[in-house]
Amino acid sequence: MKHQLTRWPVRLGVGLIVPLFLFLWWQWQGSAHPSAFAPPAAVASALAELLRNGGLLRDTLATLERAFTGLAIGAPLGVAAGIAMGIWKPVDRLLGPLLHALRQVPMIGWLPLIGLWFGVGEGTELIVVSMSAFFPSMLNSHAGVAQVERRYLEVGGIYRFSTFQRIRFILLPAAMPLVMTGLTQALAFAWISTIGTELLTGAGAGLGVAMQAAQVQQRLDIMLVVISVTAILGFIINQLFRSLRQSLLRWQPAQS
Repeated sequence: MKHQLTRWPVRLGVGLIVPLFLFLWWQWQGSAHPSAFAPPAAVASALAELLRNGGLLRDTLATLERAFTGLAIGAPLGVAAGIAMGIWKPVDRLLGPLLHALRQVPMIGWLPLIGLWFGVGEGTELIVVSMSAFFPSMLNSHAGVAQVERRYLEVGGIYRFSTFQRIRFILLPAAMPLVMTGLTQALAFAWISTIGTELLTGAGAGLGVAMQAAQVQQRLDIMLVVISVTAILGFIINQLFRSLRQSLLRWQPAQS
């Protein structure tokens, strides 16, 4: 523990080297080309403006709600589909070719068609985000169940486990590392697709909508604020989920 505490400031310092050089370069470019690079002082002023009028908080909450709602819909469906395809071969033969074909289309590519069917709005955005979370969850869950060692299933047969018991006590624990990997990827895809759909639809509130509005208004300072908030939030969410994953999988030798 003491060794980790000693290394933490070193790792933090090394990680700050590139951002520090980037900030200095940004300050230099902002002074030399203020029309193309908003200086840090202007970005700080834009941040204060967005905090005062409440726009940044409103857009941030809208994006978070949209991303996590889509994740909550798509990820469980993906896990269930992947487990079902891994357990029952007829389900895999029936659904596998279709799902593997559909996942080749970029999620943003579905937006025009879904928008034509359901209109441009919250429902369309949630469908796209849910689909973005579905496929990585499905693929990793399928792979996790498919690679469970046969001897574990034989033990379940000895104890005469039902299908539910096999899933609950054998397949899910054994597949959990890959299931969690799929959920981690689903979170990243849901976050990215949320910003992308907001940028393209411009419907309602959201960080992507704020980026689009800043571009139309030629407010580079606001655009940089929104991009920075998007990056920071994505990083924090990813780190929190990684900590949760390590906690849930602490029984693994590799995680110790």
